Order: sequence, then C-alpha cells, then structure tokens
Amino acid sequence: MSDRYAAHTASLTAPASNGFDITPDDDEDLPEVVRAIYVGGAGDVAAVLREGATLTFANLPAGSLLPVRASRIKATGTTASGLIGLV
Repeated sequence: MSDRYAAHTASLTAPASNGFDITPDDDEDLPEVVRAIYVGGAGDVAAVLREGATLTFANLPAGSLLPVRASRIKATGTTASGLIGLV
C-alpha cells in the first residue's frame, strides 16, 4: 500500500501511527510512553505522566481523546474503560 508520508519524520502533532490496549496497573509502566489515550467508556483516568506527575483526569466522556504523554495508567482511580494508548 502506498504511504505518501512515509519519508516524513513523525512528530507529536502528527497522527498516531500505532497503538495498544491499556490495562490499568498501579505498578507496571506501559510498554512505551504514549502521545494520547483514547477513552472508550466514560470515567476517570489516573495517569503517571512522562515527567513523573500523577494526575487524575475526571469525568472524561466516552469516545474522547486525552492528549498526554503518559508512562503508566493506574488501576487505583481509573474508572474509564476501553483505553487505548496511541503512539
């Protein structure tokens, strides 16, 4: 398949080119730092950001995109479901 942008350098403002399901865990980091999180089911997301801050994003609606560089999504405090890490 043709990809006219294959020679362009990916940046944080470019669309995601890969992703993975996120299972919240209080102790384990994500396989890689994400550029955004897709929230499939409404709720809260407790995230550890790349620089170490832990923040809870409350009342996120289903189908929203959370544009944060997160290294971990904590089980404690996360009520949202269907989370997908975008990289």
